[in-house]
Amino acid sequence: MRSSLPPLNCLLAFEAVARRLSFTTAGAELHLTASAISHQIARLEEFLGVRLFERNARNVELTRAGADYLQRVGVALATLGAATDSARKGVRSTLHVHSTPSFASLWLMPRLVGFAKAWPGIALSLSASAQHSDFTAALIDIDIRYGVPNWPQLKVEAVFDEQITPLASPDFLRRHRIATPEQLLQVPLIQSMVSVVQWVDWFGERGSDRVPAGFAYRFDRAFMALDAAVQGLGVALESTSIAAAHLREKRLRPVFRDASFAVAVQAHFLVCPARHAQRPEVAHFLEWIRREARKA
Repeated sequence: MRSSLPPLNCLLAFEAVARRLSFTTAGAELHLTASAISHQIARLEEFLGVRLFERNARNVELTRAGADYLQRVGVALATLGAATDSARKGVRSTLHVHSTPSFASLWLMPRLVGFAKAWPGIALSLSASAQHSDFTAALIDIDIRYGVPNWPQLKVEAVFDEQITPLASPDFLRRHRIATPEQLLQVPLIQSMVSVVQWVDWFGERGSDRVPAGFAYRFDRAFMALDAAVQGLGVALESTSIAAAHLREKRLRPVFRDASFAVAVQAHFLVCPARHAQRPEVAHFLEWIRREARKA
């Protein structure tokens, strides 16, 4: 019976080439010749039945199938590496958390020191990407997802209630002096393309059927939309929970002080199989994040 797993050396070669986009550089990293790397990639492509790279005389590029495969293989190899390090150091309590990038960088990372102090015996591995974790691969304990919850057979719990409202830099607000929703249509607007609340939704909540004719900037990550607003490039429609540090340090301000101008949603969720929640490490993390969310 054919194994469902390719040889590990082929996976390591694939990950190195995908990261370096060079057979020669990947070979030097793995102490192999470029020819040996090429042979392992060819072996992996034959095993999978798909082409992973487009090669020409000048460069190497991932195919769409290669990019999709890298996203999964990269997480798997990182998890194997973390497990190996833990085994070498005698660490038995490990926790693997996956998160959306913006939540990880803007909300979770600034608070991790608190988790480390509360549970110093737990070795935490954190990865971030927009793709949901595949729990059947047994690589991730908890997934922190963003969007509309529709994940049957999984334990799903909202992290917190969020307020989505227009945000801008103090300098931008001084220059434009926005007092009404209609005036937003006269200034540069920033679109978060994957947000559960879009500008058309926000204007609709205000009882207006007017929509922006276009956007000055569009981003597929909340942290980039917020950074653009901090730079004074326009008004971002984002969560005050995710933008908490920007607001606290006065890099951003709500355009409207009245809370009625915000849209209330639940958009970030703690997701895992019910059996995972029974692990002490998972239970400790869930309780810790609930406490942190209540403080926010």
